Amino acid sequence: MNAGPEPNPLTESPEGSAYLLSLEDLLRVVWQRLWVILLVVVLVVVATVGYGLSQTPSYEASIKMWIGLKQDAQGAASEGLGSEVMGLQQLTLTMVEAVDTRRVAEAVIREQDLQVSPEVLLENVSVEQLGSSQFIEVSYRDSNPRRAQQVADTIGEVFSRQVAEESPSTNAIAATLWDRAPVPEDPVSPDFLIYTLVALVLGTMLGVGLAFVLEYLDDSWRSAEEVEQVSGVPTFGIIPEFKVPKRQKGKG
Repeated sequence: MNAGPEPNPLTESPEGSAYLLSLEDLLRVVWQRLWVILLVVVLVVVATVGYGLSQTPSYEASIKMWIGLKQDAQGAASEGLGSEVMGLQQLTLTMVEAVDTRRVAEAVIREQDLQVSPEVLLENVSVEQLGSSQFIEVSYRDSNPRRAQQVADTIGEVFSRQVAEESPSTNAIAATLWDRAPVPEDPVSPDFLIYTLVALVLGTMLGVGLAFVLEYLDDSWRSAEEVEQVSGVPTFGIIPEFKVPKRQKGKG
């Protein structure tokens, strides 16, 4: 009589009910398939680091700009913008948006004689207000560290001139290039530490998943305890594995 396929300890019991793995079972599977997990982790890490090595390094140079009033406008109006720090802080937010514009990019490209479009240049520019202060940080990324520094400085110079041209009145706004950019020494990308950490986490997840898939496909039983747990029938004895010696040639 055909008794049907043997139940898998990771899927169901002989009665067809769901079989729940204990923590001990989970640890056993992980330990027995540890070589699979380690192999997957190593392959994922090697592939990720190899991908990072194939990427072109990117360097970032940053400048700081100060947003305020020109010296000849200080104290010009007691109730004006110059007497309200909060007003200047709000103005700084507007200047953040003004830096990251096509007008600035086009002027920078002309001065540096860059062979890129304004859209490409702006993709590598990042601008942010430092806290709630009147300082703006402008950063530019490039594969050439010297060019990154030159473009960042030029952005500050161009923007400062454009603000002065648009604000010639008594309460004139000033965008001052406060700190020029040093030449970056180390690339900001690729970040191999982040790459490696992500690869370790991803590799471990894939490795553990593959270990349980292999365990699911393996329908062999490895111990008397596992047989009792899955079948629900007690084990009365174990027949040890033995081999019959081969008959030597020349003997009857």
